[in-house]
Amino acid sequence: MAVGLTPFGARIRELRRQQAVSQKQMAADLQISAAYLSALERGRRGRPSPVLVDQICGYFNIIWDEADAMRRLAKLSHPRVVIDTAQTGPEATELANRLAEGINDLAVAKVKQMLAVMAADN
Repeated sequence: MAVGLTPFGARIRELRRQQAVSQKQMAADLQISAAYLSALERGRRGRPSPVLVDQICGYFNIIWDEADAMRRLAKLSHPRVVIDTAQTGPEATELANRLAEGINDLAVAKVKQMLAVMAADN
């Protein structure tokens, strides 16, 4: 994944490229600004609204499980996260703080490994 892209933004970019649709054209078709769409892809905007996610799914004819996956990606795509550890133990607070301090220095392979551990717990 390119630096700065959110999971949702990366998926939109992938879908646009597969269907040879420019940002400008997609934005016009969805009646949003090209600047907003670009910022959404690049992680410069927060999560898209559920309505916009549904519009994008409709735009690319995405249904059922794939649409659910897009909604999950949107929820996981806020570029600035706040973690409240007030109701957790000291270990969780330490983990949150260490992750906040070191996230930019983690290798992609390590991030993927950590995501796999989290996915296995769900």
